[in-house]
Amino acid sequence: MTGEEIVQSCKEYTMWSWSAQQAVDPIVMTKAEGIYFWDDKGKRYTDFNSQLMCTNIGHSHPKVIQAIKDQADELSYAGPAMATRVRAEFGPLLAKHTPGDLNKFFFTLGGAEANENALKFAKLHTGRSKVITRYKGYHGGSHGAMMLTGDPRRWPNERNGMSGIVRVFDPYKYRSLLYREGMPDEEFSDLMVRQLEETILYENPDDIAAMFLETVTGTNGLIPPPEGYLQGVRRLLSKYGIMMVCDEVMCGVGRTGEWFACDHWDVVPDILTMAKGVTSAHTPLGVVAIKPEIAASFDKRPFFGGLTYMGHPMCLAAGVACLKVLEEENIVTRAKETGVHLRAQLERMMDRHPSVGDVRSIGLFGGMELVKNRKTKEPLVPYGGAHPAMPQMIKFMRDKGVFIFAAQNMLLTNPPLIITKEQIDETFEIIDEALLIADAAADKN
Repeated sequence: MTGEEIVQSCKEYTMWSWSAQQAVDPIVMTKAEGIYFWDDKGKRYTDFNSQLMCTNIGHSHPKVIQAIKDQADELSYAGPAMATRVRAEFGPLLAKHTPGDLNKFFFTLGGAEANENALKFAKLHTGRSKVITRYKGYHGGSHGAMMLTGDPRRWPNERNGMSGIVRVFDPYKYRSLLYREGMPDEEFSDLMVRQLEETILYENPDDIAAMFLETVTGTNGLIPPPEGYLQGVRRLLSKYGIMMVCDEVMCGVGRTGEWFACDHWDVVPDILTMAKGVTSAHTPLGVVAIKPEIAASFDKRPFFGGLTYMGHPMCLAAGVACLKVLEEENIVTRAKETGVHLRAQLERMMDRHPSVGDVRSIGLFGGMELVKNRKTKEPLVPYGGAHPAMPQMIKFMRDKGVFIFAAQNMLLTNPPLIITKEQIDETFEIIDEALLIADAAADKN
């Protein structure tokens, strides 16, 4: 098939996510390796968002590909009630790296399913009904996960939504009304935690099963928590017997320069979800990691949850191989070191471009917040709206061979963790040019 025929067939017979169907303009992706992928015309692209923040060890790693092939020869499928060699191998390998005593795992096929089941674990374990989430959080596209989400994508789905959701504000220094310029992180965090406790008391803590939070907020702002925030939330939730659920679907498995983002603050949640990087997207796999006491509550009563492809041997084989590659190639430490260089380039963009209002990053999880006016902080894109400069920048970079992701007024920089400093520099030369489009749309001040 030609590239045009591929696009025509795909558009005629399949639905595309998060899109008005007539507006879809896909790249015909034919090959991928390392930090690059190629289209049907042989054009190479630098994948500066790891597709959807998921190809952490790069595309098509030969050891992972071989593991999938070997598993297909050994056992291509076993039902969720079966014990398999690869299931026995994956558990202890992952438990070496999960925080604290999070060493019991429930398998899914992706992050949304992981969060759906985390929600179920929390409610069944506590016997409570309400859940706290944050306005900037994103937890997946399935119905329950979308109700946990805070951004405007939930609005059309809320009319027949899930009850018992309580939303609170994020520790978003750049825009929080509680933050004052120069305020120490610990002071700001204390205010945020006190505000959270006030909400808990108004909602009746005995009715709240869990608080869901992205350890580092992803597409909705790339917001690392200020020092003291996660620790304060952990203490507060423990005080009221509320489960702390950290969603690390995007920020986990090395993305932030630690195996899991909560390791930066020495915080152990009650439940942790992951997906994406756990197989580096070679196969679909999500994981819910739970504490032993939560698992023990289902020792004598059933956990009413399951999936036909739970613990799929092909997916777990990719997971085992991916975890080994992360260990053997020291990729997590490399991401921490290379992340310093990424941060320097982000700051250089802020120095050079008036449209860049703020830059935020941790490890190789970064982004630029674009504004019309630095003084007023008016976003380049109105909340829940659009601005032509964003697709224009994306097209400019795509034409130059850079695949990058924009969300609202954020331009995200989340390359595979194997990227080199030289490759980062090459990519930022093109980003530098593209930001002139945003500068032209910003106020002249």
